[in-house]
Amino acid sequence: MEPFSIELLGSLIDSVTEGILVCSDESKIIYVNRAVENLFGYSSESLLGQNLFVLIPERYRPKHNLYVTDFFNQPANRRMGVGRDLSGLKSNGEEFPVEISLSYFRHGNSYLVFAFIVDITQRKNIEQQLIEKNRSLEKLTEQMTVLTTELESKVFERTMILREALDELEKSQKELSDSLNKEKELNEIKSRFVSMASHEFRTPLSTILSSASLVAKYRIEEDQPNRERHVNKIKDAVKHLNELLEDFLSIGKLEEGKVGIKVETFDISSFVYEIIEEIKTILKPGQTIKYVLTGAGSFTTDKRILKNILLNVLSNATKFSYENSPIKLIIDSNNKLQIQIIDQGIGIAQEDIPHLFSNFYRGKNATNIQGTGLGLPIIKRYLDMIKGNVTVESELNKGSTFIISLAKMHAQDTVE
Repeated sequence: MEPFSIELLGSLIDSVTEGILVCSDESKIIYVNRAVENLFGYSSESLLGQNLFVLIPERYRPKHNLYVTDFFNQPANRRMGVGRDLSGLKSNGEEFPVEISLSYFRHGNSYLVFAFIVDITQRKNIEQQLIEKNRSLEKLTEQMTVLTTELESKVFERTMILREALDELEKSQKELSDSLNKEKELNEIKSRFVSMASHEFRTPLSTILSSASLVAKYRIEEDQPNRERHVNKIKDAVKHLNELLEDFLSIGKLEEGKVGIKVETFDISSFVYEIIEEIKTILKPGQTIKYVLTGAGSFTTDKRILKNILLNVLSNATKFSYENSPIKLIIDSNNKLQIQIIDQGIGIAQEDIPHLFSNFYRGKNATNIQGTGLGLPIIKRYLDMIKGNVTVESELNKGSTFIISLAKMHAQDTVE
């Protein structure tokens, strides 16, 4: 093996890829290897004895002396410029990024500083490319976020439009279904009424025909009582036919929504007096109506509809009560209107009460009494229109109580 020599050491130092520079504590260059020559574009001869400033960009030179002083105050092996970007200055004036590590050697009363210099241009280029790629990626991410947000917004908008369309379709389907059901129900009512009327009309029409024929035979004055009896039969038969037609027309209008609401304020006492006077014409012999009013003297609702309701209930009370029996009409008028119609008639079986307001339903003990089975359903529909309700209390052979409750209406409740 060849003995180690200074020449061999120099060759080794020249062969390393890192630039190696040695300077004095006065920043004079006293040695550079071949890598330094290649990095900075100088020959070693042109650099020896030069100040380090020749290799430092001019903008960094003012602070360089401070860094040198700090180093020699606390000499230590370390990387140079931690946290800062360092640049070298080539002979042609071109700058390039470098990484420098420092070591020192004490030589008598002075120091020698070894600088190990690496060109990090490629690394910086890669870092810059990464930064640019990250920026591009961030920009793309932002664009994707914007596009995603816009897409979500459009999807939400389309979803809302579709939901509204579906809601509208469901609403239309429901309206159509309700309309078809109402038409079906109305046709059923008409069909059942025609069937019922063909049976119910037969008796009064036969009575009218036979009584009219007999009246024609009673021509002398002594036959007057017989004439009156048959005339009364004709009147009763006509009244029954009129009731049948009224019930049918009323339920038809209600089912078709052809009944309007006209809200007005009226005096209760005079209103009830008119109704009682009208009912008196159909009272059975000995029947009376006892009327009691408490509370305010006026009320606001649809007067015409309320009149139809009371006439219907009172008419039932007379029809299903006995001769010489009282009918009580008790009215309490304050913020609400409560009406009780109390009779001492045939009563209603408990199992029939839940079905009273169904079309054509008749209690088991009322089948032999003239009627359509539409009166109470009409009352219920009228009450629904004017914010009212009805309850029934009854006992067979003792009588019934119909309790009607109404809330006050306002002008805006009017429906043409």
